[in-house]
Amino acid sequence: MTSHLERIAERHPRAADVVLVVALCACVIFGAQISTTDSPAPTNLWPAWILAVGSAAAVLVARSRPRVALVVTAAAAAVLTSLGSLPTPLLLAPVMAALYWLADLTDSKTIGLYGYPTMAVLVATSLSAAPLGDDFVLRSMGTILWLLLPLALGRLSRFRRAYLESVQARATHAEHTREEEARRRVAEERMRIARELHDVLAHHMAVAHAQAGTAAHFVRTQPEQAHKILTDLVVTTTSALQELSATVGVLRETGTPDSLEPAPGLNRLPQLVDSCGSAGLTVTITSEGQPWPLSPAVDLTAYRIIQEALTNATKHASDHTAQVRLTFTRAHLRITVTNEGTPVTSAVPGGGYGLMGMRERAASVGGDLQAGPRPEGGFEVAATLPLQPRTPADREEVTR
Repeated sequence: MTSHLERIAERHPRAADVVLVVALCACVIFGAQISTTDSPAPTNLWPAWILAVGSAAAVLVARSRPRVALVVTAAAAAVLTSLGSLPTPLLLAPVMAALYWLADLTDSKTIGLYGYPTMAVLVATSLSAAPLGDDFVLRSMGTILWLLLPLALGRLSRFRRAYLESVQARATHAEHTREEEARRRVAEERMRIARELHDVLAHHMAVAHAQAGTAAHFVRTQPEQAHKILTDLVVTTTSALQELSATVGVLRETGTPDSLEPAPGLNRLPQLVDSCGSAGLTVTITSEGQPWPLSPAVDLTAYRIIQEALTNATKHASDHTAQVRLTFTRAHLRITVTNEGTPVTSAVPGGGYGLMGMRERAASVGGDLQAGPRPEGGFEVAATLPLQPRTPADREEVTR
C-alpha cells in the first residue's frame, strides 16, 4: 500500500503536494479546537488558519531544507500552544513531519542542535498557558513523546537507506570481483594452453626435424637405418598430433572429455627417451630415493620440464648427450637435467619462451626452477617440485 502511494506521488508530485498541504491544514485546524476542562478551545480560529497554512507550506520544502521547515513549523506550533491550544498530535502534525525529515536527512549533531531545543520550546510554551492543570502531563510528557516518535522513525528510515546502499555496494563489489575472477581464470587457462602447445610443438617438431635430417643423411649409405628413423618419425608426428588434439580439445564444448588422452607423466619417460634417441640425443636417466606418488598436476609439470629441457639439449648440446636425475624425498621431487658441451647463447636463462614456460610451470604447483650454464661447462636445468601442489597461501604458511 505504501509503495503504491509513493508511486502515485512520484507520478503526480504537484497533486501530492496539494493533498499534503490540505491534510496538514485540516489537522492543525481540527487540533486547535480540541479542549479539556482545564484548557477550553480558543474562541478565535483565524490565528490557527494562518499558522496552519504557513506551517503546512513549510513542510513542502522539508526534503530540501529540513532546518528551515522545522524552524517555521515549530514557531507556528509554539504560537498556537502559547494561545492555549493543546499540543495534540494533530496540532503538532507539521512539526512532526519536519522532525521526521530532519532525522532522515541530517546527522545526529544537527538533530541535537535543532530537534531537542524544539521540544523544549514547545513544552515551555505549552506549560505557560496552563502550568498546573489536569492536562499537565499532556502538555509536558505528551509533547515530548509525540515529538520523539518522528525522530525515531526518521533515524530508522536513514539507517534502512544506509543499509540498502551498503547491500547494493557489496553486491556491486561482489559482481566486479566475480568478473575479475572470471577474467583471471580465463587468463590462467589461456596461459596454460599456451604452455601446453609450446611444449608439445617445440619438442615434437625439434625431434621430427632432427629425425628427418638424420634419415636424409643415411638414406643412401644406410637405407635400413634411414627406414627405422623414418618409422620413428611417423611415431613422433602421430604422438604430436594426439597431444595437440588433447590440448586443443579442452576448448571444444563437446561434452565428451573421456575421449581425450590422459595427461602425460613420468611414466612416459621411456617413450620420451626413445624419441630423443631417434633424433640423435643419448639420454641417461637415474633415480635416487624412494619414488613417492605425485599428484596429476605435479606429474605433468615434471614431465613437461624434462621434455622441454631435453628439447633444448637436442638442439644445443654439442656432444648429443643429456643426463636426467630424479631425486625423491618425502616432501619434494628434485629434477636435474644436464648436458655436456658448450651451450649456445640462446639457451641462457630468460633467453626464450621455453625456459619461461618451465619456470611458470614450476611456480604453478608451488615449486621453483633454476636454469643456466654450469661452471664446469654445459647447461643445467634444476627444478624442485612438491609432491602435492601448493597454493600461494600454503607457501606462505611453510615459510613461517
